[in-house]
Parts: sequence; structure tokens; C-alpha cells
Amino acid sequence: MTHAANHIEIGISTFLETTPDPVTGEIMSHAERLREAVAEIVLADQVGLDVYGIGEHHRADYAGTAPAVVLAAAASVTKRIRLTSAVTVLSSDDPVRVYQAFSTLDGLSNGRAEIMAGRGSFTESFPLFGYSLEDYDELFEENLELLLAIRESERVTWRGGHRPAIHNLGVYPRSVQTPLPVWIASGGNAESAIRAGMLGLPIAFAIIGGMPEQFAPLVSLYKQAAARAGHDPSKLQIATHSHGFVGETNEQAADLFYPPTAAQMNVIGRERGWGQRYDRAAFDAARSLRGALYVGDSEYVAEKIVLLHKNLGVTRFFLHVNVGTMPHREVLRAIELLGTKVAPLVRKELVLNAAADK
Repeated sequence: MTHAANHIEIGISTFLETTPDPVTGEIMSHAERLREAVAEIVLADQVGLDVYGIGEHHRADYAGTAPAVVLAAAASVTKRIRLTSAVTVLSSDDPVRVYQAFSTLDGLSNGRAEIMAGRGSFTESFPLFGYSLEDYDELFEENLELLLAIRESERVTWRGGHRPAIHNLGVYPRSVQTPLPVWIASGGNAESAIRAGMLGLPIAFAIIGGMPEQFAPLVSLYKQAAARAGHDPSKLQIATHSHGFVGETNEQAADLFYPPTAAQMNVIGRERGWGQRYDRAAFDAARSLRGALYVGDSEYVAEKIVLLHKNLGVTRFFLHVNVGTMPHREVLRAIELLGTKVAPLVRKELVLNAAADK
């Protein structure tokens, strides 16, 4: 599919957070968060958003261990929205089961399923499923090779170093889409961008800090690798995923989004030894026009997405709502505003910009 310079898909991503409420300290059940997610997908579909993605994690503060199951629950009560993992931790999963789960989702949704494959920035799945972090890169490369072989052919013959070989066996059900879309997800790794380009696969960059424009060299590497491998760069899809929230005003959005975001960022910061605490000054700097936080009213968030499109040429934008636990009515309102206000503003501006460039 060729993506016009004046078009962008807009959607939601989530890790199905069940972090302590920053005010009350209460923790919602995983079951409640899973049901909330289905309600969010239904609303996102109703307000015209293009895609909803669920990340896979295996820890107490996220409910999304099985994205395909949650997305399947929403498949039968939605009509148009695309349903994707964001991401599937392919390194610690079996590519046969990954394909089967998402081809099943593809059948239930009549061709709306996608897989976003990544190594995983969280590593809890490796000990859980009996894999060594020493094989982190090799597992991903082998499993991606097998996943692509499965989506290419009904019968598969394959041999690798970590999984039993497959000799001329069929993998079912087959997807409605041919081929089933597989994206590569990257946190900003040059090798990932080059690999995705060489394979001609769409890429999604997680941009949660710094300035999105700093990813421009990676986009160039991706397109150059694709062109060298004989793929048409104009047909490549590029997505970004960034934290954000749409409110009635810039101040209201910031005041609602900051407490849960700071709480969760500081939990992750302690785990990863970031050293510096995430505070309101860092938050406010990140929501400036060139920053990586898309927090504000509809006009401001739209302006930031238009700038992102100009700087990186993205064909898809994921707004990650929410980073920590927030009142669900506020999350639903943000989704509603993203679909009914932000997306139309962005699309109108891109059409005007494209016309002005001619």
C-alpha cells in the first residue's frame, strides 16, 4: 500500500496499567483493567480512530500478558479499528503460537489483526518461559525468521538453534490478510531499523524521551536499507508510540496526567537505575512543542502530531494512554477527543500542507 504524504493513522496504545492510584493508593484488579480495555477499543472504533495496540508484559502492575485474547474480545464488538500487539515479546514466545493467536484474531475481526514484534524492553518473560538473556538477540532473530516463514507459507520447513526443527508441517488457521501484517518495534536501535528496512517490514519507534526529531537519522537508515534490499521506500510504513493525554485545556491535561505518569516513571527509573527522579519540571519540558510528551488540549496535541509527521514522515501515531492508573472516565474522554477533535485537525492540516507543497 502506498501511503500518501497527507495521510496518517492515529490510534491508542496501552500496557493495561494496574499501578497504585497516585492519590488513594488503591490498586484495581487485572480483571477490571481488562474489561476497561475492551470498552476503550469499542469507543476508539466509534470515534473513528484507526488502531488500538496492547503491549505484552509479565509483571504485577500490567494486565496485558495475552494481548491477542483481549483484542479478540473486542473484535466481535467493533467494525473498523485495527487490532495489534504493541508489542509481542517475540524473543520469549513460540512463533507458531504467535502466528496462530493473531491469525485467529484476524479471522474473528475479518482482517484487522496485526503483530508488532519486539525484543521487549522489560525482560520478565525470559525467566518465566525458561530463556536466557544471554540469547536475547539471537532468539529474536531466529523467531522473527520463523514467524515470517509461517506467514509466507502454509507448510513450513525450518531449523534454528533454540527451537525444535519443523519439517513440512502446516500451521493453521491461515490469516484473512495475505500476508498478516508484522511490524518491527524499536526503542531507537540502529540495527533494528536496518533489519526492518532490509526485510521491507513496517517499523514502530517508541519515543518516550528527548525530541522526536532526533529519530530522523534512524528513519533515514531504515529507508536506505529498504532501498538497498530492493523495497520501495514510498510504500514503507513508519509508526511512533509516545506517552500523552488529551484534555479540555493544556493545564487540565497536564495536571491530570502528571501524577500517575511521575509515579510509574519513578518506579521504572528505580528498577533501571536511572538515578534522576522524574519531576514536574522534566514533565513540563517534555510536553513542550518539540518534546516527546503529547499532553494538552486537542489543538496542541494535533499541532505536535503535525510536527512529528513533518520531521519523521510517520504514517501512524500511537498515543499511549495511560502511563499510570487514571480515572477511567478521563481516559475515555481523552480517547474521544483524540478521535473526534485531534485526528480531524491533523488530517485537515496535512491536506493543506500537501496542497501548499505542490
